[in-house]
Amino acid sequence: MRIVVLDGYTLNPGDNPWDEIAALGDLEVYERTPPELVVARARGADIVLTNKTPLPAVVIEALPHLRFIAVLATGYNIVDVQAARRRGIPVSNVPEYGTDSVAQFVFALLLTHCHQPSRHDAAVRAGRWLASGDFCFWESPLVELAGLTMGIVGFGRIGRRVGEIAHAFGMGVLACDVVRGAPPSYQPFGWRSLEELFAEADVVSLHCPLTPENVGFVDAALLARMKPTGVLINTARGGLVDEHSLAAALASGRLAGAALDVTPVEPLPASSPLLGAPNLLLTPHIAWATRAARRRLMQMTAANVRAFLAGKPQHVVN
Repeated sequence: MRIVVLDGYTLNPGDNPWDEIAALGDLEVYERTPPELVVARARGADIVLTNKTPLPAVVIEALPHLRFIAVLATGYNIVDVQAARRRGIPVSNVPEYGTDSVAQFVFALLLTHCHQPSRHDAAVRAGRWLASGDFCFWESPLVELAGLTMGIVGFGRIGRRVGEIAHAFGMGVLACDVVRGAPPSYQPFGWRSLEELFAEADVVSLHCPLTPENVGFVDAALLARMKPTGVLINTARGGLVDEHSLAAALASGRLAGAALDVTPVEPLPASSPLLGAPNLLLTPHIAWATRAARRRLMQMTAANVRAFLAGKPQHVVN
């Protein structure tokens, strides 16, 4: 059984061995694979593992030996799942591995906006505290979360965990989801439409998947509904937010701040309007990447491969 990993570096940059998967077949790991080399590297493979390397229909059709695709992530939009289905190839993802890591990172971004610790650290080191003549000073407004409202778009595992943490900070929680499951036990909590949530929340955090129907849904009209003191956080998928609209809202002062761990194109190109936007915190898609989360991802991917080999594939998305 030949197993090929197309882009393994981010999962295992050296601290998360492939041993569990290597035990299941003849494993070949590529750190990165450009699109033009996918077919050559995956040719003859029975199982292909990919994180962000696309597997469109033309590639899938060019791999006659391919029997199983394992996505090293929760999102699977990089695979043409219908083309795989036509070939009888199951595609499995890992539906839950980074819930706590991503939720924790949401609040790392939010607390950075509220207190700007790095900015104040730099001010102290530059002597501006000493020069102020006071026992304390600040260079940006300091924001208390208690009493504010967190709006969560996509109330699945991660969204619900974000809600729990927000509640622990004393925030009210609003949620919007196409499927309304059981409400959480804490209060205050309420379901809202998308437009209502953007209008009422002090902080909006995105936790929904990217689909053809919701590309760029956070546009100028939706951002205009937010409070001028509002903050937008996106740790889900970059394509959910229209980057030009967000940059314009920040530049005009219509929005107090934003934090993005994901962007429409990754890595973020030098031409992006986001790079010049004020009050915007940008991080390089790292919310998921704690070692604990990556270790769970490796274990669950190995379990997906074992299940396929046993004739009972699990977490199949097509």
